[in-house]
Amino acid sequence: MDLRPTDRRGTPKAPRLANPSDAAALADLGARSFVAKFGDLYTPADVDAFLSAAHSESRVAAEIADPEMRVLLAERGDALVGYCKVALRCGWPEHARGQRVVELKQLYTDPACTGQGVGSRLLDGALEVAQAFGADEIQLSVFSENVDAQRFYARHGFERVADVTFAVGDQHDHDYLFARRLTP
Repeated sequence: MDLRPTDRRGTPKAPRLANPSDAAALADLGARSFVAKFGDLYTPADVDAFLSAAHSESRVAAEIADPEMRVLLAERGDALVGYCKVALRCGWPEHARGQRVVELKQLYTDPACTGQGVGSRLLDGALEVAQAFGADEIQLSVFSENVDAQRFYARHGFERVADVTFAVGDQHDHDYLFARRLTP
C-alpha cells in the first residue's frame, strides 16, 4: 500500500501547520513512532516518563500554541502520516555557527510510511519555515546509533558538528548534533 501524502488526485500534498485540534493525533503518532523505533532501548519506566513529558496531548497542544514553534503535518487524505517541529530558537547555542539558528525536532513518520518520502517532504517544509524566519542555520540531534537517520540528514546537506546527550527518563544517550547552514 502506498502511503505517500497525496491529495485526492494523487498529487503530493505540502505539509501543513498543525492546529489545536491536531494535538491528540500528534501525541499518538509521536508515542507510537518513538516506541516502534526506540522502545526496546529503555526500561518501561524511562519510556513512560519520556512519553509523558514529550508526547502527552497537553504537551503537544502547548507546542502548537507556542509562538516560537511551528509544527508541520504530513497527511494522506485525512490520515496523519508524519510530522516535525521547528523551534524558532537555537537548541545548542554553544555549537551555533550561524547568527539566527533554529532547531528541527521530532521528524517522525508513521512506522508504516518510513522510506516513502514523507520525511523528505517534511524536511523540505521545515527548511522553508526556517528560511522564511530568516534563519542561517538549522540544528538537530540524532541518536548516535540511528545510522539510517544520519544518512538521511547527510543526504539533505546536514553535517555532524558536535556530540550531545539526550535524556529518556533517567537514561542519557549519546547523540550527534547535525546542522546545515542556510542562505537567508
